[in-house]
Amino acid sequence: MAEPAGKRLKSSLPLCRAHRSSGASSRARHNLPAAVEEALCGVSSLLWEGVYRLQALALKQQDEAEAMLAYLAERGGTYCSKDIQKPGCEAVCALLPALELLLLQLKEEASVMVELSQLAREQGDPHTSHVVKNVFLGPRVDRLKLLGDLLTSARRVGCTNDQTGGFGEYILNELQEELTR
Repeated sequence: MAEPAGKRLKSSLPLCRAHRSSGASSRARHNLPAAVEEALCGVSSLLWEGVYRLQALALKQQDEAEAMLAYLAERGGTYCSKDIQKPGCEAVCALLPALELLLLQLKEEASVMVELSQLAREQGDPHTSHVVKNVFLGPRVDRLKLLGDLLTSARRVGCTNDQTGGFGEYILNELQEELTR
């Protein structure tokens, strides 16, 4: 028995409600199902929230959010910008909590990308599924592995959760300086 057309299965994909109220678009849509466009818009907003959170930690990751918007525009979809709240991570003042926050964010984004890929495949849009897997999910998996290894190393060398700093932070800073030379 098929699900009713308006009913959706429960998922954690961030959806853009503005797309439900928007009627027929005047732009050419390149076989982009409305459900996939709605999910792409919601995921774009999620990525922008992540960008602002990382900027509060003095990290930059704006390229992926811009790439998601470019893909949405390429397929003829529209992005409904929403107000993004100020990130609540200003209190992070040590290396270990910053790495843990970044790891949680990357895990959330990776799980959303997996769901987006599955939704696109279910909606008959293999192109979006392929792009999401190769362009957005693949690099995230590599970064998750690298970040997990870095977090494990930080815990082993004695990084702390407070701002007192220590020998662990010193070692990681020296390692980072050597890697960027």
